[in-house]
Amino acid sequence: MTTLTHRTRRTEVSKNSEKKVESEEDTNQERSLDNEDSGDSKDIRLTLMEEVLLLGLKDKEGYTSFWNDCISSGLRGGILIELAMRGRIYLEPPTLRKKRLLDRKVLLKSDSPTGDVLLDETLKHIKATEPTETVQTWIELLTGETWNPFKLQYQLRNVRERIAKNLVEKGILTTEKQNFLLFDMTTHPVTNVTEKQRLVKKLQDSVLERWVNDPQRMDRRTLALLVLAHSSDILENVFSSLTDDKYDVAMNRAKDLVEQDPEVEGTKHSATEMIWAVLAAFNKS
Repeated sequence: MTTLTHRTRRTEVSKNSEKKVESEEDTNQERSLDNEDSGDSKDIRLTLMEEVLLLGLKDKEGYTSFWNDCISSGLRGGILIELAMRGRIYLEPPTLRKKRLLDRKVLLKSDSPTGDVLLDETLKHIKATEPTETVQTWIELLTGETWNPFKLQYQLRNVRERIAKNLVEKGILTTEKQNFLLFDMTTHPVTNVTEKQRLVKKLQDSVLERWVNDPQRMDRRTLALLVLAHSSDILENVFSSLTDDKYDVAMNRAKDLVEQDPEVEGTKHSATEMIWAVLAAFNKS
């Protein structure tokens, strides 16, 4: 869907026990999310969708490239990964008939609210859907790319604007109106440049100074963000400030990362299954 460019440019007791274990797992996953975020920002916690949009926005203009038709799907993929990381959804276990990531259905683990409107709206759709759907189908449904009129209800509307408003509330963006001859458009220029630079540096360092050459040893959220930046066709934005030599190294390493076989990597650690499933979905598109 996107390409990486080089610069030329049981009993009641057992049931209660199971619920307790599941509750503890959910709590641990939320704590893990906090720990992974704590090293990145002291005060501001961003969702994967917010990070993707922030990376895709032009700082002064406050909008994404008109030529980028990938970021909408990338944001929906980010929603699925974020829900999985928060312990709300997971992929059904592999079977003889359903070994591939793209054949396995997305299942509900917990319907407890996340506090994020887009995540909770998606969670309600997943809970209400029978039969269950695959990762690729969910990305298409949430984006509105379906020929089935009965499934248009699953489309998430005004996603960029809603995410942008979250970033405005967090003090990272502001809201302005710009006139484009034939129409007015709401834009969201970056006001907290430090936060965006922190995010950019985090990704640059992950493929340069902190490169581990093994996806399984990478921080999960950093791995997810690199995959989503690639799928949203915004990696160029992340690495454009680097010198030519570092740019080439960063792009080559990012290219090697996203060209890993999702089926192989997804079997190594269940915590990263959804990340690789989303990448597999975009590779197939």
